[in-house]
Amino acid sequence: MFKGLTPIVYGGREVWPLVEGGKGVAATNHASAGAWAAAGGIGTVSAVNADSYDPEGKIIPQVYKALTRRERHEELVEYAIEGAVQQVKRAWDIAGGKGAININVLWEMGGAQRILHGVLERTKGLVAGVTCGAGMPYKLSEITASYGVSYLPIVSSGRAFSALWKRAYSKAAEWLAAVVYEDPWLAGGHNGLSNAEDPLAPQDPYPRVKVLRETMRAGGISDDVPIVMAGGVWFLRDWDEWIDNPELGKIAFQFGTRPLLTQESPIPEGWKAKLMDIEPGEVLLHRFSPTGFYSSAVRNPFLRELEARSERQIAFSTQEAGDHTHQLDVGVKGRNFWVTLGDLMRAREWYGLGYTDALKTPDNTLVFVTPEEKGVIRKDQADCMGCLSQCAFSSWADTDTNSTGRLADPRSFCIQKTLQDIAHGGPIDQNLMFAGHGAYNFKKDPFYSNGFVPTVKQLVDRILTGD
Repeated sequence: MFKGLTPIVYGGREVWPLVEGGKGVAATNHASAGAWAAAGGIGTVSAVNADSYDPEGKIIPQVYKALTRRERHEELVEYAIEGAVQQVKRAWDIAGGKGAININVLWEMGGAQRILHGVLERTKGLVAGVTCGAGMPYKLSEITASYGVSYLPIVSSGRAFSALWKRAYSKAAEWLAAVVYEDPWLAGGHNGLSNAEDPLAPQDPYPRVKVLRETMRAGGISDDVPIVMAGGVWFLRDWDEWIDNPELGKIAFQFGTRPLLTQESPIPEGWKAKLMDIEPGEVLLHRFSPTGFYSSAVRNPFLRELEARSERQIAFSTQEAGDHTHQLDVGVKGRNFWVTLGDLMRAREWYGLGYTDALKTPDNTLVFVTPEEKGVIRKDQADCMGCLSQCAFSSWADTDTNSTGRLADPRSFCIQKTLQDIAHGGPIDQNLMFAGHGAYNFKKDPFYSNGFVPTVKQLVDRILTGD
């Protein structure tokens, strides 16, 4: 029998230990976050390129008018701050003094620190905490503490938290509200899978969270500071042994995928309909993101095209060496592309199928694409607005030189473009569609039978029953 949850004190009031996962771009906004808080939980506004509104309440399209990347990056920072501020204020009004409102920031987004300062400066008293992951956000504690706001780092291992604690967070210990453990094999969006971990060999989260708690205790952190379990959480009854478990200390739970399918969720109806139809294994843990991180998304035609593009790939040498004894005669200009006989045959076959253009990657390989694909890739790279601190797809870096120093990688894609498009009604088959690996439960869970889409309040009430 499910033992049930008890409220925790957060942001100065009692709330349910249920956190709405913050999903950018624009997949969680004021409507879902405010409703989650109004239901007594911790709602999360995504501060990753959030939408802002005109005086009539219509979303302002994020159009970039500047000619240079550096100037477009400044436009992006302005959009990001203004959008997040508007979202927080609207969420606060919806919450009506109940629950709490967090914001979520991707540390590897371009201008992250400036945006965080800009948002917190203009939302004093409204934001309870900042969740932040995707990278090692050493400055997070310093920035949030300066505004009297709590911080909730997102980590995937005790080791990552230990590094953050020793270098920075121990100096602002009183503002640490919780530590979010995001399961790198089960969570949607960008995941903190390390190079030492096998993406095809998921690990049981319990021992990993136990190590995280032990790491926190070694730093002198009270067991009353919750660990938030994120990724793979659907039925709380499946996590009954985690609740009130002295080995783990206080535990809260984060839901990222389930709140997508609510009446208040801002995602388009086509996306919601697709969630109802996902099968086990249909969410792919992949490494096409220009962030360089693994991420989890629905394996739709968009992702399958990226998989196929990478499969049309051969290694080359700029001079004859080893088994690279044949000059490539398709897809490239010039004669300094030496390949193996087998790869020459494959390249000629792809050329005959219409993949007539070979593009260099940073790894001394060539990928074969159609002229149309090449045109889209080159335009998207040219339109870059610096949405990431470092982008593999465009070679942008948020540094003095604005360059990673590496060749732009045509095997990736413009993440800003595709996330903006799908969140605002673009085709779900031709855009990146983030989801957690438990999304297949929408089809199996009787709560959603006959196409039922709950309100956020109905969902939170259902979660609290254990289902």
